[in-house]
Amino acid sequence: MSSILKERRDGRTFLLTRNLATGKRVYNEDLVVRDGVEYRTWDPFRSKLAAAILKGLPEDIITKGGKVLYLGTSTGTTASHVSDILGEGGLLVGVEFAPRVAREFVEKVARERKNVIPYVADARNPEKYAISRVDVVYCDIAQPDQTAIAMDNCKRLLKEGGSLLLVVKARSIDVVKDPRTVFEEERRRLEGSGYRVRSVIELSPFEKDHAMIYATR
Repeated sequence: MSSILKERRDGRTFLLTRNLATGKRVYNEDLVVRDGVEYRTWDPFRSKLAAAILKGLPEDIITKGGKVLYLGTSTGTTASHVSDILGEGGLLVGVEFAPRVAREFVEKVARERKNVIPYVADARNPEKYAISRVDVVYCDIAQPDQTAIAMDNCKRLLKEGGSLLLVVKARSIDVVKDPRTVFEEERRRLEGSGYRVRSVIELSPFEKDHAMIYATR
């Protein structure tokens, strides 16, 4: 069965990921069984990746058996669903700078899932992660230079032809500019560095002043 399902209920679309840690919750999400398989509900108001998928981001960028570098895991809400999608044969390398938050990520996600390797590290220093190249770099960090940080990680660790999923937090970059102007500027920054931008998806109403940029090298 697929690692991710879409269901229509009460006029809304819901996402579910196949639970890699059966019986375990990460953020009090609902567990449901479909055809004898346990899935976790994926809340788009708590996960920017879920929001982006519901707004049109292709579901097959992160695939079963793949390898993902996740920058800015926080406590692990989205990272746990990425772990579900990757499955037992995949690998998620999670990087979080704040020790307290990283501890929660380790307790709630990494200890329960064999396909997760946590790093307490600064994403500005990708040479600190002892990993081989990955299929996807997922970047969700609230810094003014977030795009530059993502590109530096891609340069060092993303496979040729791999994908970048960049969460652009407009207010972290410029509190005055219109968010759409910020999104456009970051898109051009990527294209100017040789990336092919496939889509720019604004995440409202799930997340205000945020967009997901999907780009490939």
